[in-house]
Amino acid sequence: MESIHKLEAFNEIIESEQPVIIKFQADWCPDCRRMDMFIGDILEEYNQYNWYDVNRDELPEPAEKYDVMGIPSILIFKQGEKIAHLHSANAKTPEEVQDFLKASL
Repeated sequence: MESIHKLEAFNEIIESEQPVIIKFQADWCPDCRRMDMFIGDILEEYNQYNWYDVNRDELPEPAEKYDVMGIPSILIFKQGEKIAHLHSANAKTPEEVQDFLKASL
């Protein structure tokens, strides 16, 4: 999963013709570290998509613009539009993340 550190890069990435998956997280977030423990298997299963990581403390503008109120959150973008959003309350288990991806992609 590639990290995005600049707003310009974020805006360019979300313009993709293919869906891109972006995980919003923060270094201090225990639920984010818990997700890190299981997200690798999901990345392998969905490796046909480009995955990115945004530290919302380092890059707060996209988190604010796209209503990322809790972390970790997973957003899917296509052609500059947010097409799906898995809120942190529903992103606690591998099954919740997989169900979201199945329903959204």
